[in-house]
This record gives sequence, structure tokens and C-alpha cells, in this order.
Amino acid sequence: MAVHVDIQGNIGLLTIDRPERAHAYDRTALEGISSGFSELEAHCSTIVIQSTGDRAFCSGADLHEMTEATPLDALDLFSQRVFNTIARSPVVSVVAVQGAAIAGGFELALACDIRIAGPKARFELPETALGLVPSAGGSTRLTRQVGPSLAKQVILAGRSLNADEAHQYGLVLEIHEDPRACALEWARKIAARDPVAQRLAKGIVDHTDDADSLQAERVAEALLYARKQSKDE
Repeated sequence: MAVHVDIQGNIGLLTIDRPERAHAYDRTALEGISSGFSELEAHCSTIVIQSTGDRAFCSGADLHEMTEATPLDALDLFSQRVFNTIARSPVVSVVAVQGAAIAGGFELALACDIRIAGPKARFELPETALGLVPSAGGSTRLTRQVGPSLAKQVILAGRSLNADEAHQYGLVLEIHEDPRACALEWARKIAARDPVAQRLAKGIVDHTDDADSLQAERVAEALLYARKQSKDE
């Protein structure tokens, strides 16, 4: 997967580019997202995260790499660390979701401050059907953003949210035929506001201690990896 960065004034663009795999990420891609975001964070007040193509935003972790994951990998989950960096950044992040945001792709979108959806956007957390849990912040952030009732429908019952439903529940700010262009326009509006006030306001809104919940995600994933290993032996 290629991760491209671009700077337009005080707005950064981070583009994920692996359309042949529905933008699934592996360790190298996560490192690219992490380093790209850090590079933009140093120069920009607002960052847009997007992917190429029309079919999918991001399908989550590459399943080929997941088969080699160990319980120790889960206890220090790299994807959670990368997404935490985005969520906790003082820089405002806007994500354009033009298609399916599945598993870790949904978790990446949840780590951003503002979400813009295309009409074909779809949001799913299918992990429990695979013997896993949403462990890159999804269990924690989805619950905090929409409440436990809807979070249980998505995580436990496998409910998929389309663009209209995500907008209805406040997960996305706007549905637009061209979500990337719309996200960039919102980024310009956000960047035009007072940057000091924006950083202080974001810090106040985000002032909540999710550390215990995020650790619980990692521990649950480690236990599930260990169980899977014992079954395979």
C-alpha cells in the first residue's frame, strides 16, 4: 500500500492508495499512515484522510498478516497506537469515506474528528463473527459516539450502517456525491477558524480517559489470539 501526503496551505492531505486490496492495511501501511500523519501534523492545522477509488474507503487489517499475529502483538496493538495518535492529536482531522469502511477501516474513521460520507458509504465492525473484537479503538469510540445500544447492534448483531443511517446517528457530518471534495471544503472552513481556540476546544471535548477501555480491547484480542493458536495446534 502506498500512502501519499500533500500540503495545501495549512491543510494536509493523507491518501491511502491500495485499491486492488480495498485499501486493507498491513504493518508497513500503518507505519506509512503514522509517519505521514506526523509529517502533516507538524505543518498543518487540519488534516484530511482519504483513499483512492470509489469502491472502498478501507477494509481494515490485511487478513494475510492477521493469520501470523500473536497474543503479544495484540497486547501492544500497533493499529490502536496509530489510530490513538490521530484521535489525540491537537490537529483537527476530517475523513472522507466514499465506500465501505470495514473493521479497522471503520475504526480509522472513528479516530477522526469529522466524517464525510459518500452515498455508497457503509460502516461495519464484523470482528466478532471472525472470533475477534474491534480492538483498534472501535469498541471504545463507537460506544462513546453513538451510545451502547447502537454500538451493541453494530458489534454484537453485525448491523451495517449505510450513509443515511450514519448521518442520522451523528457519525457523519454530511453526505456528498464527492466526499473527498466535500471533506477538503470542510477542512478549509475549519482551518479558517482561530487555531489556538480550535486546539483548546478540541482538548476540552476530548477530555475523557479511555485508557481502561482501550486496554480492555487489547487484552480481549490477546485472549482470542491465544485461543485461536491453541485450536490450530
